[in-house]
Amino acid sequence: MSVDRLNQLLLLSTLVLLFAVAAVRLSSRSGLPSLLVYLGIGIALGQDGLGVQFDNAELTRTLGYAALVVILTEGGLSTKWREIRPSVPAAAVLSTVGVAVSVLVTATAAHYLIGLTWQTALLVGAVVSSTDAAAVFSVLRKVPLPKRLAGVLEAESGFNDAPVVILVVAFSQLHFSPSHWYVLVGELLLELAIGLVIGLAVGKLGAMGLGRVALPASGLYPIAVMALCVLSYASGAMLHGSGFLAVYVTALILGNAKLPHRPAVRGFADGLAWIAQIGLFVLLGLLVTPHDLVDDFWPAIGVGLVLTIVARPLSVMCSLLPFDQRWRDQALLSWAGLRGAVPIVLATIPRVADVGGSERIFNIVFMLVVIFTAVQGPTLPWLARKLNLSDSDEPMDIDIESAPLERLRGHLLSVAIPPHSRMHGVEVGELRLPPGAAVTLVVRDDKSFVPLPTTMLRHGDELLVVATDPVRDAAEKRLLDVGRGGKLAGWLHGSMRD
Repeated sequence: MSVDRLNQLLLLSTLVLLFAVAAVRLSSRSGLPSLLVYLGIGIALGQDGLGVQFDNAELTRTLGYAALVVILTEGGLSTKWREIRPSVPAAAVLSTVGVAVSVLVTATAAHYLIGLTWQTALLVGAVVSSTDAAAVFSVLRKVPLPKRLAGVLEAESGFNDAPVVILVVAFSQLHFSPSHWYVLVGELLLELAIGLVIGLAVGKLGAMGLGRVALPASGLYPIAVMALCVLSYASGAMLHGSGFLAVYVTALILGNAKLPHRPAVRGFADGLAWIAQIGLFVLLGLLVTPHDLVDDFWPAIGVGLVLTIVARPLSVMCSLLPFDQRWRDQALLSWAGLRGAVPIVLATIPRVADVGGSERIFNIVFMLVVIFTAVQGPTLPWLARKLNLSDSDEPMDIDIESAPLERLRGHLLSVAIPPHSRMHGVEVGELRLPPGAAVTLVVRDDKSFVPLPTTMLRHGDELLVVATDPVRDAAEKRLLDVGRGGKLAGWLHGSMRD
């Protein structure tokens, strides 16, 4: 590539990126999912638009895998284990049994309704049966759902990519035989087990190392965390395990560990995830040929209706039978099975493998994702309100960032008080921090001051807390408890200790 060609590519890429960033605000106001805007940009640049020629399915699949690693990393880092832990068993069943039910129902419909061969129908069913982590995480930031439901959706979207990728790769093999289904199940379970072990090992060792080593610059922590997550994916994939499950588990562990500069790490991952989403959707938009989609419009509608109205609700109902979920919860979980980049990326796997009918699979999946995401995304907040499942007044956890002071054997805790936090109205003295910890500075309305014990804290305040090494964890726990329960949090137990 010449320097002039590189300059042109950089100019076009930055213009697309800036336009995509501006489009986020438009999509947030209109309620239109941003992925549709990004796909639209790619289509506008493509063959039926400005004429950019791009048809490399293998490159798209490879870059799509890389983007999914970044997106899953950001999702794991931003997921609070304390909130999703009660939902993990239900999410695990949804990600395995639920996926199997969805694949079988959708494949049967694709075979009998639109006449696809069984291999093609199974591929369509597998490709569209995975909920998209990026779509779910972005919607959950806008829709305040109860933690029991948000936890199920977050964990499911993080877990189900792994089994679906394994199924799509297996169905793409021309020698696949339905009579060997038990071999497929065994391979799937083995790959998931390997991915889980790798994810746990890298996550635990990484959290232990980063928690004990004080790096010379705060900007190194986000890089180290991202490197550990990519290492987990690569190790899992090379050991014939599920790299996607490994990277999500590692990110989940690191995101919930007491690492220095956690908000900075999450902010860095969030920025990378946005770049990955924008680049991935634009690339997928370039890959599609719009005039070829017309013939597959009605097949996409038919498969999408069966998936949304029959397969997804049936998979939710079957998976959640042991967990005694209310019908309202099941209704919302059924409608919240959002599709996004993941199904379109997975639809490139049959194209790379030269499976017969792979072009039609890609077109059906592309149309299905665009149409049903445009319907489900904007209507999810409305459905949550109608089912009385919106939880907008629930207090948010305060955000605590820790920076180690290695030579002084202490820590600086930067504490941000968000809306609805019950730390609002609490006096500094009423925090009752353990001996060895103290609030040294308050920033309010862009002005900083040294607080008195009688200084009352407010929403939007930022606190600087200094704590010695032995009491750092106790100080952080006390701050979180007050943020959730107010000044009386732990009062009786605290009185007994005092």
